[in-house]
Amino acid sequence: ICTTRIVAGVGVPQLSAIMSAVETAHKSGVSVIADGGIKYSGDLAKALAAGASAAMIGSLLAGTDESPGEVYLHQGRSFKAYRGMGSVGAMARGSADRYFQAEVRDTLKLVPEGIEGQVPYKGPVSGVLHQLAGGLKAAMGYVGGRDLADFRERATFVRISNAGLRESHAHDVTITRESPNYPGGA
Repeated sequence: ICTTRIVAGVGVPQLSAIMSAVETAHKSGVSVIADGGIKYSGDLAKALAAGASAAMIGSLLAGTDESPGEVYLHQGRSFKAYRGMGSVGAMARGSADRYFQAEVRDTLKLVPEGIEGQVPYKGPVSGVLHQLAGGLKAAMGYVGGRDLADFRERATFVRISNAGLRESHAHDVTITRESPNYPGGA
């Protein structure tokens, strides 16, 4: 939902941001909260392994019953609206000051750093949280981490190529039954 890196040309990929922030913040005893980039439970595991104390999870929770907005049908599937704080709609309703544009009254003059869209309806948040916790538990098990501190100590990071990322996803098959924790795609 955030387009700041494209619109303003400022920012770094989430995992790089976490690692850089943790390096400085932990010297002062300050916690780091990962903000964005969590599409799968594995992304949450990587954020925590990199040193984040918590993560903000927008799009994964946006389609749940507990998120704001009504469920609507679009082309036979259920969705909920989802918008970033930097979208025109959110800025017109008060978030423009976060982007140094509080004085702008004409929405055509706003310079948004986010979009508005829709996400699939997911039902109760408990199901999403169950999948996130299960993915984190699996990650901790794979590296032998007994708790988050041990997980962080044991985890290692390897840079992969775009081809490696494609290989990490399900490939050479048409998904016929969606998984609750893997909508597919790269």
